[in-house]
Amino acid sequence: MVTGMMGRQVLLFFSMLSLGVVHGQVSYSIPEELKKGSLIGNIAQDLGLSVDRLRSGKARIYTGNTDEYIELKRDRGVLIIKDRIDREALCGQTMPCALHFQMILENPMEFYTVTVEITDINDNPPTFERGEMKFEISESALTGARFVLEKAIDDDVGVNGLSSYALKPSDNFALKTISRSDGTKHVEMVLQKPLDRENHEHISLILTALDGGEPQLSGTMQIVITVLDANDNPPICSKPEYKASVAENADVGTVITTVRATDKDKGIHGKVTYTVSKSGVASLFTIDANSGLLTLTGNVDYEKRRLYELDVQVSDQGGLSDACKVIVDVTDMNDNPPSINIMSNSNTVSENVKPGTVVSMLNIQDPDSNDNGRVLCVINENIPFAIKSTTNNFFSVVTDSDLDRERASEYNITVTCSDEGVPSLSSSVTLTLQISDVNDNAPVFERSSYEAYIVENNTPGLSIFTMKARDADWNQNARVSYILEDASVNGVPVSSYVSVSADSGVIHAVRSFDYEQIKDFQFRVRAQDGGSPPLSSNVTVKMVIQDQNDNPPQVLYPVQTGGSVVAEMVPRAADVGYLVTKVVAVDVDSGQNAWLSYKLQKATDRALFEVGLQNGEIRTIRQVNDKDAVKQRLTVIVEDNGQPSRSAAVIVNVAVADSFPEVLSEFTDFTHDKEYNDNLTFYLVLALAVVSFLFITCVVVIISVKIYRWRQSRTMFHSNLPVIPYYPPRYSDTLGTGTLQHVYNYEVCRTTDSRKSDCKFGRAGSQNVLIMDPSSTGTMQRIQSEKSILDEPDSPLEQKPPNNDWRFTQGPRPGPSGPHMPYGTHIRWTPKSGTRATGGPEVAMGTGPWPQPPTEAEQLQALMAAANEVSEATATLGPGTMGLSTRYSPQFTLQHVPDYRQNVYIPGSTATLTSNPQQQQATAQQAAQQALPPPQVSAQPEPPKAAQTPASKKKSTKKEKK
Repeated sequence: MVTGMMGRQVLLFFSMLSLGVVHGQVSYSIPEELKKGSLIGNIAQDLGLSVDRLRSGKARIYTGNTDEYIELKRDRGVLIIKDRIDREALCGQTMPCALHFQMILENPMEFYTVTVEITDINDNPPTFERGEMKFEISESALTGARFVLEKAIDDDVGVNGLSSYALKPSDNFALKTISRSDGTKHVEMVLQKPLDRENHEHISLILTALDGGEPQLSGTMQIVITVLDANDNPPICSKPEYKASVAENADVGTVITTVRATDKDKGIHGKVTYTVSKSGVASLFTIDANSGLLTLTGNVDYEKRRLYELDVQVSDQGGLSDACKVIVDVTDMNDNPPSINIMSNSNTVSENVKPGTVVSMLNIQDPDSNDNGRVLCVINENIPFAIKSTTNNFFSVVTDSDLDRERASEYNITVTCSDEGVPSLSSSVTLTLQISDVNDNAPVFERSSYEAYIVENNTPGLSIFTMKARDADWNQNARVSYILEDASVNGVPVSSYVSVSADSGVIHAVRSFDYEQIKDFQFRVRAQDGGSPPLSSNVTVKMVIQDQNDNPPQVLYPVQTGGSVVAEMVPRAADVGYLVTKVVAVDVDSGQNAWLSYKLQKATDRALFEVGLQNGEIRTIRQVNDKDAVKQRLTVIVEDNGQPSRSAAVIVNVAVADSFPEVLSEFTDFTHDKEYNDNLTFYLVLALAVVSFLFITCVVVIISVKIYRWRQSRTMFHSNLPVIPYYPPRYSDTLGTGTLQHVYNYEVCRTTDSRKSDCKFGRAGSQNVLIMDPSSTGTMQRIQSEKSILDEPDSPLEQKPPNNDWRFTQGPRPGPSGPHMPYGTHIRWTPKSGTRATGGPEVAMGTGPWPQPPTEAEQLQALMAAANEVSEATATLGPGTMGLSTRYSPQFTLQHVPDYRQNVYIPGSTATLTSNPQQQQATAQQAAQQALPPPQVSAQPEPPKAAQTPASKKKSTKKEKK
């Protein structure tokens, strides 16, 4: 940048404008002819903007229709020279010369006015259009005669423009310059000393034009003077200055004015000629040499130049002349329409923008002046837009009200700008604006509610009907999806009845409908668009099931039975029209599908009976006589009115007789129909197969469970022998077949024939057990009974409730057992002979509960008998395996078996049995003396076997048969 040649002056003017548009002004001053790329100024700094704002706002220069000499560097925020600037070519003689343009920013929209003044440099020397001027001057020319010289042209202005003239040699002539109001210099050559043709017939002078620049430039022109013979009087203009005006659109040849001059001489020396000095505007005007008529020979433009000054020289034939000035004023005409330049424009705007949003910015230019240059802009009516003037010659198109894309998706905004001239000129431009969609409309169904019909027994998946919802939005916002809302019909989700196609809105049947089960139902369908957030609307659909003739008539009377014969009796004395019976039938269908008609299909004697078509009444159509058969078989068809119709047949047996025995003898040989017998045989075979399969399955399951429990008992065998429990008075024989007052505990070892024995394991309501002292030693081992399928609540072997004849209250019972029911294993043994152990030979098994509750003496006797048996069993045990090798391993010895004779507690008594026989005897005697009478029956080592009773024999016989 050449800083020495450029002075920079920055002026900033900021004003806040409406609609968010910011306007500022900055001015720079630079010399012409700067190199390309030279820096003008830092516009970002001068305007107070950041470089990031220039980048984000996409800053650019708007110059209108003129050439671009200035370039904006957004990344640096500076203005540089884009192309060489020649002030003379750009502005000519206009002062000052400046470039005006705008800098535009977006997001938000802003613009700034920039003025760059171009200052002149001395790059053009003064020049003359002609290199030589010739004058013919009479020698008689008087001193002081003036001769107009051609003015030099210097394209520079100011100090660099034309400054002065110099004429050499200056013996006879002096140079006179006159400054004009327009800044030009008028130059004349004045005769200072009379001419002498005889001495110098031809004189050659050099006219030099100098400018005021640095360095100073000059131009020269040669003046050739021919001295003529004397002509004493020069022509004189009637007035030194003429003024005229011409319209800028005047035609070529228009007369501007007439210049008049007079010459006192006579003859050839008195003839005056008019000429216009050659200059830059001489091509626009011409003057008639003889008449002095000044006419227009070119087109003048007020916008380019408003004033012209012409120098007219008046000369006679003798070489004398005079000069005058003609000032031509160009008047403005309205010959330029306004020029509309789009500075910034939005092609698309959302429909939800607020009123007042700027959509376009325009720059309007009219080079005319005064009223001809005043511009007014309007837009077409009936659109939601307005145009507002932001500043001089700048307009903004803004939204005037809310936009609705559904009403208009595109607007053609025509902006018309007119000046105030007469006649007014105008120009227009059309802006096309697309309105982008916003999801502001919910889908709307074509109907407020729907009612659809479907015939029952339809195929699942059948398309019932199609519903349509329309969305006024566009594209994705108008894409409608159909959703079946959750609901229930008779407790069943509605989705199990119908389905809705999400895209097409087609309602499909999910299942086959039955009119007899459901006649109609309602559901709701939601239509939802694809916007964000989505909008939706609902509609109610009523589905009506139409009946179909899918049910045949059902005969209610007479009832058709498979195993018996029902006959209607008709006395032989019955008259014509006698009502035999009435066939009653119904059809679960509705409408005409349920209209029934009755027809007699076949009969033993068709001439005897008839059936009412509508009521189903069977009547005689003639008198019954003795020849008519007793057995009459009528087949009546019941048919509905559907399409196609369905029917049912009923057989009516009629007995023509006067007495019941006669009828009975005739109808005993009736047999079932073959079809009924075939069906019965099929069902019997099917039932037998099912029962056999279930029986085999149960047997396999029971055997598997038995084997599993037997193996588990072998694995989890314990060595503690439980005490023979005392059963409280509430206890009763679960099967009610014995009369024993005590229950014995045995370890069961079955033989190969043990399948004829059955065991029952009963469990009381309590799990408390009185056990032996762990420190005792014994030989018997206590076996815990396992829970089995026999303990299930539904088992037929569940313990029966106790008999009320011998039920005691639990409260007064003494002893350590307390209120609890003892736990034990009840084994009911059935020997191979088929009889069971009973309390004595006089009482049979299975005869019911015990007749009376056992006394404490009887309980003690049973307990002592058990103790003796245990003592004898212990005596037989020896060292080693003790006879238990078949059950236990050889390493099992007596030391492993606890002594069950120690610390045996008697439930319900304070007596205690020990392994010492003397101690046992003392304890028993003490207990007997305190609470019991002497025992009447000695304890037996084994419970006596009862004789067989008829009941027990009967049970044994049944088991052997099984």
